[in-house]
Amino acid sequence: MNLHDYFDRDEALTAAALARRVGVSPALVYQWRTGRRPVPVQHCVPIEHATSGAVTRRDLRPADCNRIWPELAEGAKAE
Repeated sequence: MNLHDYFDRDEALTAAALARRVGVSPALVYQWRTGRRPVPVQHCVPIEHATSGAVTRRDLRPADCNRIWPELAEGAKAE
């Protein structure tokens, strides 16, 4: 699930709450949500944890997640 879809859920954190948990500004979360900026690698795991896995590293960086997190590529082969 991408951030845009996540924030549309009733049980989702607010953008401000996610920003606090990840340690960035709400404006930056807005830019990630709208696709104006990609989510930097260092923020992907904290976002995955803050959203209780609703938004995964694979969702945030589909083009390069297997290179950045090889364990995701291995997990995909086992499925």
